[in-house]
Amino acid sequence: MVSQASNGDSVLLEMRGIDKSFTGVHALKGVDLTLRKGQVLALLGENGAGKSTLIKVLGGAHLADVGSISIEGQPVRITDPHVSQAAGISIIYQEFNLVPSLTVRENIFLGRERSNLGFVRKSEEHEHSKELFQRIGLNIDPNSLCEELTIAQQQTVEIAKALSVKARIIVMDEPSAALTSQEVEKLFEIVRDLKAQGIGIIYISHRLEEIFHIADRVMVLRDGEQVATRDVSEIDHDGLVEMMVGRTLKNEFPHRRPDLGEVRLEVSSLNRGEIVKDVSFSVRSGEILALTGLVGAGRTETARLIFGADRKDSGVIRLDGRQVNISNPRHAISNRICLLTEDRKAQGLILIHSVRQNFGLPNLSRFSRLGFVDHTTEKSRFQRFVESMRIKVPNAEVLAENLSGGNQQKLVLAKWLENDCDVIIFDEPTRGIDVGAKYEIYVLMNELAAQGKAIIMISSELPEVLGMSDRIIVMHEGSITGEIIDVADATQEQIMHLAIGSETQ
Repeated sequence: MVSQASNGDSVLLEMRGIDKSFTGVHALKGVDLTLRKGQVLALLGENGAGKSTLIKVLGGAHLADVGSISIEGQPVRITDPHVSQAAGISIIYQEFNLVPSLTVRENIFLGRERSNLGFVRKSEEHEHSKELFQRIGLNIDPNSLCEELTIAQQQTVEIAKALSVKARIIVMDEPSAALTSQEVEKLFEIVRDLKAQGIGIIYISHRLEEIFHIADRVMVLRDGEQVATRDVSEIDHDGLVEMMVGRTLKNEFPHRRPDLGEVRLEVSSLNRGEIVKDVSFSVRSGEILALTGLVGAGRTETARLIFGADRKDSGVIRLDGRQVNISNPRHAISNRICLLTEDRKAQGLILIHSVRQNFGLPNLSRFSRLGFVDHTTEKSRFQRFVESMRIKVPNAEVLAENLSGGNQQKLVLAKWLENDCDVIIFDEPTRGIDVGAKYEIYVLMNELAAQGKAIIMISSELPEVLGMSDRIIVMHEGSITGEIIDVADATQEQIMHLAIGSETQ
């Protein structure tokens, strides 16, 4: 359990009565937030609860309709991001604000270059960058290009940027979403060091187990309202879930009895360079097959070969016993194979298009006649999924970028279900999704399996792998290192031994 920081008695940030409405949506309803020096405040809630809106008010991206903000007892009016930054607030969003083609040093000082007579003082920036990384206990070359860094290193650059502007308040939005367990531990070390320096941290995460490792207090929002703020020592996992969703979830994973049929998809000796090496497996009708392993094990790359997004060097794919040649995603779709990508925002949706357009895009042949799209049919078909999948969307013309993560995932699934796919590949189906929406996705996956669909679930979350799958395939460095058939008696330790290339004990 995390102990309260010794210097945490001094109030650093106060937000009082924050109210914010958008057209048709009352996003925040009189929310209060208090953050103390040297404290980690976990901000939790389901997708759409108001967390992002509250942080954007603090960061100056949104102007509150009603309410006040004070820092160390002094009122501040935050009208834009520059005012927020000048007040000592830095927000590290889940999608980093880095320019990949620039160096680490250039990103840290971008827009705030140190110059003399119009010339940037590169050596001075270089030394200051090194000092910033030393302050957080890491050694990163300031001359490295950001595009050459790992996700964890890029995140560290964002933290260094925050320290370079003398931030007193740092907001971390889903900081561990794309990190390995070892990288998460290093992140926690950095957070503890920042606490010791008196910096207040607002930590947003859907991984509830992290909250008990790193947070001092937890604040829960639901439907734009503040449900409660508690010391972490006063609450347990089930209590957090109940506050977030407004009800008790008796089981994290819905129970089902699998009814397995014939082999639907079979891949044999699939190869692509050193990324995918001699991968062979099958998945049956009505089965949920988990494909797991550490980051970089080749799971996503295998899925992309099956879907035709990448070209294989060799290997055979059979569908219902017949060999199929899949050289691009169009071939996969025509064979009723679909892929829900790991990054739904970048690869699964066109965010600036409406939900109707996203739904209709892979189904235009179904909705078109003589080259014209029948929008009435398109809308009516989409509405059926809105009702059956409980997609929270005000209307069919709202932009996809305005949906919560869970509803974006449902939208991606809806467009593929309209295409009546028989093989569905879920790549990290619940990444960045709150606990209530996770359960709904799990229920949908079970329903699809019950309909005879063959499901491949790629996941890094071992509880999810054990809780949802009928069989587990484990990969390491592009190869399959083991198969677990008796999932009911399997353990996370057993999976990890295979994931690191070791024999099971």
